[in-house]
Formats: sequence, structure tokens, C-alpha cells
Amino acid sequence: MTSLNLTTGSIWRLHHGGHEIARLTVTGTDMPWTHAEVETLPGFEEFRPLFTEQERAADEEDWERADACYTQIRSALTLMFPDGGPVAEFMLHIHDDGTAGWRWHDEPFDAVNP
Repeated sequence: MTSLNLTTGSIWRLHHGGHEIARLTVTGTDMPWTHAEVETLPGFEEFRPLFTEQERAADEEDWERADACYTQIRSALTLMFPDGGPVAEFMLHIHDDGTAGWRWHDEPFDAVNP
């Protein structure tokens, strides 16, 4: 983990099927969370309901439903570091107000905690 990746203004990218569908411009950090403004691109709208459902489930403390959303997000999307490399593991929340928060790790969680 390098501080360069968390620099305010750095741009992380969200991909689906090899296509960039959103840009996340870092606005700050509150470790372990990184916060950003979201610029959606073509292809993002198909995932908006999933992020909305994830946020609703978390607000209602329905962790089983929130985990199911997380699993769908992780299986469909790839988060890319500002340098272009894929993030091994992440938990991403994109809010209806155009902001995002995520935490990440440079190794898959199952590799970290076997």
C-alpha cells in the first residue's frame, strides 16, 4: 500500500468486462476507508440498482443481503489503482449522491485470512 494511491485527486477506475464504467476521484481518507467523487460512464447504470440495494441493506442492518450485494459487485466489477493495476480485494459503496467509499487490500481476503 503506497500513499500515492490515496492522494487527494488521484483517480481510481471501476471496470466491467474490460470497459471503464466509473472514475473515482479521491477526496480524502478515513482509514481504512477512502472517499471519492464518482463520475459515471457508459455501462455503470446497469449496476446502480445493486449499489442502491447494498446501501439500503446496510442502513437496515441486513448483513446477509448486504453481503450478497458485495459478492455480486466483486464478481462483476474490477477496481483499478491509479497506476492501472487491479485491486486484489475491495469493498466499494457508491452512494446516490455521487460519492463513494471503499476499503481495499493488495491481496485477496481469503489469502490474508486462510
